[in-house]
Amino acid sequence: MNATYPNLLKPLDLGFTELKNRVLMGSMHTGLEDRFWNIHKFARYFAERAEGGVGLMVTGGYSPNLAGQLAPLASTMNNRATALLHRHVTGAVHEAGGKICLQLLHAGRYGYQPLIVSASATKSPISPFKARALSSKGVERQIDDFVSAAKLARFAGYDGVEVMGSEGYFINQFLCERTNKRTDKWGGSYENRMRLPVEIVRRIREAVGPEFIIIYRLSMLDLVEGGQTWDQIVTLGKAIEQAGATIINTGIGWHEARVPTIVTSVPRGGFADVTAKFYGEVEIPLCTTNRINTPEKGEEILAAGKADMVSMARPLLADSEFVRKAEQNRADEINTCIACNQACLDHAFQAKRASCLVNPRACHETELVLTVAPVARRVAVVGAGPAGLAAATTAAKRGHKVTLFEADDQIGGQFNYAKRIPGKEEFYETLRYFKRQIELLGVDLQLNTRVDSNRLASDGFDDVIIATGVKPRTPAIEGIDHPKVLGYLDVLRHNKPVGKSVAVIGAGGIGFDVSEFLTHDFEQHPEGEQVSVQAWQAEWGVNPDYEGPGGLAERQPTASPRKIYLMQRKTGKVGAGLGKTSGWVHRNSLKHRDVEMLRGCRYDRIDDDGLHITITDKDGKAAETRVLDVDHVVLCAGQEPFRELYDQIVDSGARAHLIGGADVAEELDAKRAIRQGTEVAAKL
Repeated sequence: MNATYPNLLKPLDLGFTELKNRVLMGSMHTGLEDRFWNIHKFARYFAERAEGGVGLMVTGGYSPNLAGQLAPLASTMNNRATALLHRHVTGAVHEAGGKICLQLLHAGRYGYQPLIVSASATKSPISPFKARALSSKGVERQIDDFVSAAKLARFAGYDGVEVMGSEGYFINQFLCERTNKRTDKWGGSYENRMRLPVEIVRRIREAVGPEFIIIYRLSMLDLVEGGQTWDQIVTLGKAIEQAGATIINTGIGWHEARVPTIVTSVPRGGFADVTAKFYGEVEIPLCTTNRINTPEKGEEILAAGKADMVSMARPLLADSEFVRKAEQNRADEINTCIACNQACLDHAFQAKRASCLVNPRACHETELVLTVAPVARRVAVVGAGPAGLAAATTAAKRGHKVTLFEADDQIGGQFNYAKRIPGKEEFYETLRYFKRQIELLGVDLQLNTRVDSNRLASDGFDDVIIATGVKPRTPAIEGIDHPKVLGYLDVLRHNKPVGKSVAVIGAGGIGFDVSEFLTHDFEQHPEGEQVSVQAWQAEWGVNPDYEGPGGLAERQPTASPRKIYLMQRKTGKVGAGLGKTSGWVHRNSLKHRDVEMLRGCRYDRIDDDGLHITITDKDGKAAETRVLDVDHVVLCAGQEPFRELYDQIVDSGARAHLIGGADVAEELDAKRAIRQGTEVAAKL
């Protein structure tokens, strides 16, 4: 037994089979599911995580029929030919010593396609199509299709299935009055509304026999108006156990909920107490989920008796060796998920293949292959921001001799400012990871060192990778040199005092981050410390006892120590360029703190009276003039590449590579920077 993580790494006996530890790799849609020609990539993706020691894995969602598809031609398990293809996946996982379940997910009204069906004829806010209400016979056909899909999964070699009963999908739509307006035996009373999931699980168990894992994803907290009450959830959970489920997995929230559930500002283990409240209501194992991204947090939850298993989805994207490193007491080497959503969920909702900001190899294991270089080269990397760190460590892994130059006294670049933003404390973990990799790989790190082309040429490097980052752009505004004016680096790096009223120019990612920073009182919430679960629940309106329909409560007001105006030149939605699945959280958080967001702003001048602006309409015509009587104006008006060194090296004829913000600085993009750094180093 592992002395550091005795509960996390303890085997779990399911009666007919045993899981080697308590880690479930939760379901994530990667995009590899949707096209048969990606089956070998899909197999390699799971095989690497099985090799990394995960106890049980669950695939992305597969619909049991065409009506349940997430989108046209999306992943479906409804014929033997498809099932035969999946033997590549199950075979690779079993050869690696792992176990895997296929998730059965019927989208219902969440489907982005015209064939969608649901309990009633309703339209969701995330699909342009209105669902057709099923007849009673139509409901029976959906159940039959779930059973057929489960049998096909067994034929394909899967160890079991997970029935997706949460997150607002088809089954969840039958459970809640919000979406179930029926008056037949599938609607009305809760006993009728819960008939669908119970029948699905019961009939699957009858069809597949006793020695097949059935996980049921139980929505323990709907977080929407008209959601289930706690007593109803407990009633359903007990019925699901009696119907034949092997494991109950926790589901949190609907996709249309006003409460964030998995973004980085959600505290670690923020929903474990939901599972803990359910614990003891059933005798089968319970799995908890959401924002568990370190073995320490998983061990803490299990040791406290809150669950029997922990589900980690994105953390296994970030590091396929997560469990193996925990087993070997190498937790400091884990590449921690920062819950940014930028390459995983954002990609999934844009119909692109998922990956991971901190690990661009995720879902690209057969393409971004890090082989040992045939000839070791001397490589200089200039700049230790995200791009430079990725390039330096990747090159060193391949056997190259790497020197990493950094003008600052610490690694990290722009991440050192991002980590200071409340809700982005996970960025400390990425810097911890890279620091440890530099030590392990023997990268020659030279801090407080500015290099020029002559130094690089005289040292005889074979390759020079320029990752010198960006410099802030200074907009041409009359009075830009006024004492009221600060740059975002003045605030986040140099800690210059900021007054009680502030105008923030620029509503990109940095503008939102600076506004978030300035709306917090760091005496109450120390910098770098995650907010408590209780404080987060109060801010977002989650009932701490999880009672009432949907588990919602009234949001508590959150005072800001400053009055903030956040402005942009564009007339479109403020913050439109933020992440697809997280941007709404940032906008909502600032609005809750009474940040005034202004669009269509023309900045006329800055003087002792404040910031003079003209607000224009969508045609660019002046609609209103205002003088914002502010103590300070903070510039977040974009960046420019800092690449002078690259130009010098190219002129000298040396072999140079340009990556990260030094390459493109329109928007600071750590996802692109780390991917670029990794890809360049992989080709050396």
